[in-house]
Amino acid sequence: MKNVIRFPTQLRAARSETFDARQYRTIHGYRRAFIKAGSGPAVLLIHGIGDSADSWLDVIPGLAEDHTVIAPDLLGHGHSDKPRADYSIAGYANAMRDLLAVLDIERVTVVGHSLGGGVAMQFAYQFPERCERICLISTGGVAHEVTPLLRFASAPNADLVLPLIGTPAARLLGRVTFAALEVLNTNLGLDANHLMRVFDALPDASARLAFVRTLRAAVDWKGQAITMLDRCYLTQGMPTMLIWGARDAVIPVAHAHKAHGAMPGSQLEVFPDVGHFPHKDEPERFLRLFRAFYTGTEPNTHSAEEWRALLRRGAIVAPVAERRLQALSPLRSV
Repeated sequence: MKNVIRFPTQLRAARSETFDARQYRTIHGYRRAFIKAGSGPAVLLIHGIGDSADSWLDVIPGLAEDHTVIAPDLLGHGHSDKPRADYSIAGYANAMRDLLAVLDIERVTVVGHSLGGGVAMQFAYQFPERCERICLISTGGVAHEVTPLLRFASAPNADLVLPLIGTPAARLLGRVTFAALEVLNTNLGLDANHLMRVFDALPDASARLAFVRTLRAAVDWKGQAITMLDRCYLTQGMPTMLIWGARDAVIPVAHAHKAHGAMPGSQLEVFPDVGHFPHKDEPERFLRLFRAFYTGTEPNTHSAEEWRALLRRGAIVAPVAERRLQALSPLRSV
């Protein structure tokens, strides 16, 4: 048998093929799909909007060497059911708690990408006793700006146009457009392959409807409608790492610096010449950073008394937010 030389990207693809099998649990009457791999302290990976657990296939094998990795398909995404249901950020955080409970996992380090970063932050806010660390990758829910593509998709009656993306002509036009953006070396073009993969994951009406409902829970035609800046002070004592691409055209890297400044003791890593998917474009670098972050920090230990004290005191410095997206005071936080 001849020896076959494989390049690093081929090795990643070959390794990830053995980690993409889904398991299923029915919770509240809906089938939830997830990948479970490895053993050790638990790590929960939460993907972004329109994506699935496949977003993590390049890093799951490395993480599974030291951890029990749980990578769900969020409700309305991937292989999970796509019902008429609650697709809010808080609803997704509740779903993560319930899935972990079914799997007998009490505490996790949470890693979230894009929308999944917002879910990760909401999970830490709602269930701080279950959260040991947070790693946020190009996370949503920081400030107003977001790519016009998502603003358009969230606009009234946009759901009437979205079915057209399933037609062969629209898919061809999309591929040609993204290819042109890539050739022109635009920031959005950096993520052309990733974004086409997301669009290809909306094959039927139920998937598209779930996408729109999820999007409208967080974004409107003016941009992102929610912010975590008003509650970032509650991460005091919670080990937190932020990872961003310097050329992110979906959620600008300026949001990374806003979040870093608002989260006491957080670490910030910016990948140069990378767009909205740092963990996919540079998985080896992500794994190195995550391992250093994990081994270099102690897990959060939640204290109800300290939590009450933080809530009563509130943020020492008011968070910076656009006039249209003012942060709430602690007493008005939901």
